[in-house]
Amino acid sequence: MRGYEVTESRLRCVLPFEAAPAEVRLLRRATAKQLIRWGMSAAVGEAELLVSELATNVVKHVGKGTSATLILEWRGERLRLEVHDKSRAVPSLSLAGCGEECGRGLHLVAAVAVAWGASLTTAGKAVWCEIATGEGRVCRRLQRAAEALEQYEGARDGIALQGTGHGVRLQESAVELIADLLHWAAAGGHDPDDVLDRAQMHFEAEAHAA
Repeated sequence: MRGYEVTESRLRCVLPFEAAPAEVRLLRRATAKQLIRWGMSAAVGEAELLVSELATNVVKHVGKGTSATLILEWRGERLRLEVHDKSRAVPSLSLAGCGEECGRGLHLVAAVAVAWGASLTTAGKAVWCEIATGEGRVCRRLQRAAEALEQYEGARDGIALQGTGHGVRLQESAVELIADLLHWAAAGGHDPDDVLDRAQMHFEAEAHAA
């Protein structure tokens, strides 16, 4: 694979790639390698997920074989991921239906990233997102977890968590949510034990980094 050499720069890395499923897998590995080199192992999981979504959208909506570029840039408390391609069609959450693959990918990016956006460039467009590093990353995880549990409980029982026993019910909902996610993983052909192991690895890596 040409173009996957990781630079020695501590702040910025440019990774040209060709839009193809096999290239997306290599791009994830190159991203992980660079973040580990930067000492950001705890951010690898989220970064790989986001890189996969952004690069896959190029494959699906710009075209296989299209030349594109991923830029990783470490900006203090945030890691910025940018994918540049030659299309001038800027993606939008408001235009993506629930059944559309691109829509689901963008909603996932919006849910995981601290911020995201898209802009036109002289050669086409750039779609970018940012994830938190360090303490900001942990706070973002806690915020997402609390929001997910509140929404999960509301969708399950049709009521908001309030009053006495709020903390206990949140804990019970966390267990139920994890169980539902494992059922989802099994239904998709994934190994639930592997999912749990990877989640535990991410948790321990971030707890150690903190």
